[in-house]
Amino acid sequence: MNSNPESPFNPLPPSVIALSAVILGIEVLFSLGARGIIGGPEAVGWRLAALEDWSFIPPVFDWMLANGQFPPEQMARFLTYPLIHANFTHAVFVAIFVLAIGKMVSEVFGGLAFLSVFWGSSIVGALVYWLALQTDFPLVGGYPGVYGLIGAYTFLLWVSLVHTGGPQYRAFGLIGVLLAIQLFFAVFFETGQDWVADIAGFAAGFLMSFVVSPGGWARLMERLRQR
Repeated sequence: MNSNPESPFNPLPPSVIALSAVILGIEVLFSLGARGIIGGPEAVGWRLAALEDWSFIPPVFDWMLANGQFPPEQMARFLTYPLIHANFTHAVFVAIFVLAIGKMVSEVFGGLAFLSVFWGSSIVGALVYWLALQTDFPLVGGYPGVYGLIGAYTFLLWVSLVHTGGPQYRAFGLIGVLLAIQLFFAVFFETGQDWVADIAGFAAGFLMSFVVSPGGWARLMERLRQR
């Protein structure tokens, strides 16, 4: 008799845990600092300082292009802005999506591809945000990367439906619902224009999946048949 029965729940991939831990860890530091629990009086301004130093700020990128100078500490904003959030709720929801969607993507694609989709989609989202809006408002938070993961998950559903002969439009149901919710809040609550970066992140994640899926299309089909 097996004394160590297998758990009915698959463990979370290390890359998913690590990314979520970084996002939540940074947010915990900000929250504790704002309440004066750690860091002393100056900790109250940690979030604001991080937003100034790590968020993606379109005028900063304009300056780099105009002067032909690309300091590493400024280019790093493309990679750091997804880790900084406007508030605790913002960070928690991003972490939840990373854990839920990231688990499914990482199990099929692998940890490195999962991280590539998240940050690749974040970079594309920032570039489209800069190009399409010409705004001075900073871009912060992991939603463009999360939408990239949703794009990768949509790719998995789409491939599965192609293989089984099901209606392929069903693969895009999740992104359709999310976009409808975003449109509702944008119209009635003026939540800002970050949705432009989110949509770009989704498109980037979906398209990147053709490249980063392990072994290409044929290998991915085989892995899906085994799940």
